[in-house]
This record gives sequence, structure tokens and C-alpha cells, in this order.
Amino acid sequence: MSTRVTSLDQLNIAFAERFNARDIDGLMALNAPDVVFVPAPGTAVTGAEEVRGALEQFLGLHLPIVMTVRHVFQSAGTGLAVADWTITGTGPDGSAIALAGTTADVAVYDDEHGWRYVIDNPFGTL
Repeated sequence: MSTRVTSLDQLNIAFAERFNARDIDGLMALNAPDVVFVPAPGTAVTGAEEVRGALEQFLGLHLPIVMTVRHVFQSAGTGLAVADWTITGTGPDGSAIALAGTTADVAVYDDEHGWRYVIDNPFGTL
């Protein structure tokens, strides 16, 4: 699966595809090296190991994500992607899972890597 995203409106869609394929390496490739990931409102993690660990926790739910891009805005090589997402179903322990949010993601573009997250904030303004 190609990790290079050439259109900002496809970045969140690429995230959902890799998430649903449980492709942690593909998810990590969508991040710039200095990415900030916000796995819970008000809690940010940085560094490849911490970001990978936080993403693996979401993948550990064994549930698909549904992503709908709402808006993208870009200026030169910087962009803001806003998308609605849900993760719902029965978790591995049998409990009901109902997670949802509206992202506010900042991305950067370069010719070699395409669009990549520098701030992945799935809970937006929370």
C-alpha cells in the first residue's frame, strides 16, 4: 500500500484505510518525524515509540473506524484537515465501544513524502 498521499482531502481517508487494515507501519508512515498525536482530549504524545503505542491501543479495540472528511484548507505546504470519525462496536472484552470525534489535523506536504500529519488531533477542540 502506497504511503504517499498527494491530495490533502485523502489524508484522513488513507488513515482510515490503514487503520481498518490494522497496518501500524502504514499509519506511522502518514506522520512527519516530529508528529504530535493527541490520543485523548488534552493529552499529547510525541516521538515514534509513544505515537506507535497510542495508535496500537486504538487498533487493539479490533473495531473499524469510519471517517468522513468535512473540510480541508491549505496554504502552500501546510494544511488543516477536519473530519468526523466513529469507532463503534463490541470491544475484545465484550464491552460496548462508542468513540467519536471531529479531527483538527495539521499536515505538511513535501514532494518526497506527500501529505503527512504534524499534529493529529482526533478529538479536535475537546
